Amino acid sequence: MSAPVEQRVHVPIDDPNADTEWNDILRKHGVIPEKPPSPTPFIEEAIIESQRLAQERSLQSKDLDELDELEDLMDESILQEYRKKRIEQLALLSKKSIHGTVYPINKQEYTREVTDASLKTPVLVLLTSANTASRAVMEIWPQIAREYGEIKFCQIRADMAIEGYPDRNCPTIIIYKDGNIVRQVVALTHLGGVKVEKREIENLLREEGIVKDDDLRSSKHQERSEEN
Repeated sequence: MSAPVEQRVHVPIDDPNADTEWNDILRKHGVIPEKPPSPTPFIEEAIIESQRLAQERSLQSKDLDELDELEDLMDESILQEYRKKRIEQLALLSKKSIHGTVYPINKQEYTREVTDASLKTPVLVLLTSANTASRAVMEIWPQIAREYGEIKFCQIRADMAIEGYPDRNCPTIIIYKDGNIVRQVVALTHLGGVKVEKREIENLLREEGIVKDDDLRSSKHQERSEEN
């Protein structure tokens, strides 16, 4: 006599993911798989982390006065941490700010005031003429020099520095670091020419690693702060 054929028993299951006593029994006996973990805690954690990062990005663009305005809206310990960072940044900038003005130079002073000086600090030289574009840069040059006092800003008439230097090449900005020329920008056409703005010069400083992207003084940083 042959062995009886085992018959599968149909177990009624309405919803295998439902939290019911019946489903718990079926899971215990391996009839249905264990219920997968709920994604809700992970979603909530992701939302909280996203909010935290957004808050940090917002605070990174605030100066001390702006941080004070947020006292009633944000956790005091977080604000205090960012206040401390701002004070440390300002103290460091103040310590490094040894120039803060534009140095008019002549050809005889060039090596000492520019090449040699760049061994200690970055130096930007503005070669000028009487043309309109030169006058446009000369208007913002002192402002940038005041704000970035750790950088030396010099200015000289182009024909005094280089005999026969073409007027069409003016203004020219030459950047020195460690005794060498690292960048020359001739005529500033791609910087806006007669419409050149402070932010364009700051972009040069960032591109050469002279100023950091998150520098509180930069126009780019201030625009980001206003957006937030």
